[in-house]
Amino acid sequence: MEPLLELRQISLVGRDRSPRLQPLSLQLREGERVALLGPSGAGKSSLLAVANGLLPPTTGTVLWEGLPAGRGRRRQRQQARIGTLWQDLRLVEELTVQQNLNAGRLAAWSWPQVLLNLLVPLETEACRQVLAQVELDPSLLPVPVTALSGGQRQRVALGRLLRQGAPLLLADEPLAQLDPPLAARLLLLLLQLGAAPRGLLMSLHRPDLLEGFDRVLGLRQGRLVLDTTPAAVTADQWAALYASGQDP
Repeated sequence: MEPLLELRQISLVGRDRSPRLQPLSLQLREGERVALLGPSGAGKSSLLAVANGLLPPTTGTVLWEGLPAGRGRRRQRQQARIGTLWQDLRLVEELTVQQNLNAGRLAAWSWPQVLLNLLVPLETEACRQVLAQVELDPSLLPVPVTALSGGQRQRVALGRLLRQGAPLLLADEPLAQLDPPLAARLLLLLLQLGAAPRGLLMSLHRPDLLEGFDRVLGLRQGRLVLDTTPAAVTADQWAALYASGQDP
């Protein structure tokens, strides 16, 4: 069976020509929950943007379920099978909670349904169930996103991911702005969601949250320097990953 995601010797150069990702390769298979760690500026968000297809790699190849990115409708079908929770959430501020939740279904809907979502509430019961999963009250469905707190917005974005139901899940530090007990419960939800036949690649800033992950990847200055199980990481490896200063 083909991996859900495969990066083959991908690299990424920024607009200022500085390297954001050094050549690296990795695979994510069904049922794998993979944590991506590294210091700020290591390239975690860049790697997720390449994996998602938002940024084309400077060199190398990205494969989704064994196929390179297509064009037109084929690319749209591929993108519908990739669910991404971005660090900046990318909610539509002018729309309600329910409309933002339903944004996770847009790739599967016809154009009349997409337009109707802007006018009337659609699939309300499904949206209620999703809000219950992310521990938000259903009374928030008609509320504009602008009226929500940071933590509530974070959970709406997670609910949108649940509505999409994609097999490949990517998340960029999704537990920021949440109190520790809630973060622990939503992390468990994401880990359960990433079980087979899905797969999960999530960037984190806290090594203490690795319980339940199958693999851990370490990025430093755009280089993949660690790829192992959480239990196998040594104290020296953690220290080297987060050490201050430049690599020799």
